[in-house]
Amino acid sequence: MPISPGLRIGRILGIPIYLHASWVFIFVMLTYMLSMQFGAAHQKWTPAQHWAVSVATSLLFFVSVLLHELSHSVIAQHYKIRVVSITLFVFGGVARIGREPSKAIQEFNIAIAGPMASFLLAAIFGVMLVLPHGEMVGALAAYLAASNLLLGGFNLLPGFPLDGGRIFRAAVWGITKDFSRATKMAGASGKLVAYATIAFGVWQGFQRDWVSFAWLVLIGFFLLNAAQESVAQVTLREALSGLHAADVMSHEVPTVPRDISLEEYGQEVARTGRRCHLVVTEDRLVGMINVHALNSVPRNEWAHMSVQGAMIPREKVLWARPEEPLLALLERLVSADVNQMPVVSDTENDGAHIIGMITRDSILRVMQARSEVGTLTPTR
Repeated sequence: MPISPGLRIGRILGIPIYLHASWVFIFVMLTYMLSMQFGAAHQKWTPAQHWAVSVATSLLFFVSVLLHELSHSVIAQHYKIRVVSITLFVFGGVARIGREPSKAIQEFNIAIAGPMASFLLAAIFGVMLVLPHGEMVGALAAYLAASNLLLGGFNLLPGFPLDGGRIFRAAVWGITKDFSRATKMAGASGKLVAYATIAFGVWQGFQRDWVSFAWLVLIGFFLLNAAQESVAQVTLREALSGLHAADVMSHEVPTVPRDISLEEYGQEVARTGRRCHLVVTEDRLVGMINVHALNSVPRNEWAHMSVQGAMIPREKVLWARPEEPLLALLERLVSADVNQMPVVSDTENDGAHIIGMITRDSILRVMQARSEVGTLTPTR
């Protein structure tokens, strides 16, 4: 399940770190529950001590989750896989990577790194309990040792997209040499784990443990949706397999010359209803102009400014080569949050010759057609 980034709080190892809005909710709830727990177990403490240890424990727990996700990211970066971001949210954390691993052993190593980091943290906090320590430090260390042990163990359950599910996928992938089959099997395993988690939560509800009921059911439905999405992604991969930008692009490309005025461009937009045009010299791409860029210029300057003065320069325009795989192209469109992209033949010596335009809608139409007639190998 995709997680919207939320509030950016910094960057570690070149990776943007975000806090999802739900993090605030769980941080407050966890801190409150810990204050009640520490209050009951340590009645000689003052209320200020209860809250101080609770806040410190909550913060260190989320630092532990962040380190768990960073461990995945470091291994992914080792394999030259770009890590887009890490987001902390209500159920823990998620690291977004730019692409899937290319080999089963890469998938295994990336997946196992998270639980190993959690177990290492559990050991570190456990050692703190053996060394001389104060009562408050001991309470904090005991909770964090147990929570990291639980975090690592839970993530080893063989249900995708948990780390254990990814390890399971890596094993099946390594044995069968079939990534799609491995993902479908891991997704099915993920659904079983999700249903089991929901069932256990319902059982807790019958025991009147409403907190466990709520959390387990929520986690179960989250895992169920994520497992279903993993299978859907494989279906998408299969639907677009073998296709390239040239197979789907449209040869009808809306263009305007760079020397016309913005006033003339506005008239063109009003006449055709097209909100985005490529700016060209002959058939070579020099930039892009759209209604947003047009409206960023005061209207009384339109007659005196050319399109070239307001366009987005070619260096900042996302473009595709005709041989680019369609799946990778769709991922770039979604990642950049753009709906269309020019297809050019080359970019050497300012020779970006426009040969077509590709849009999300055109890709979706291909996916729909392939779902109706089956996946065929395109002929050229």
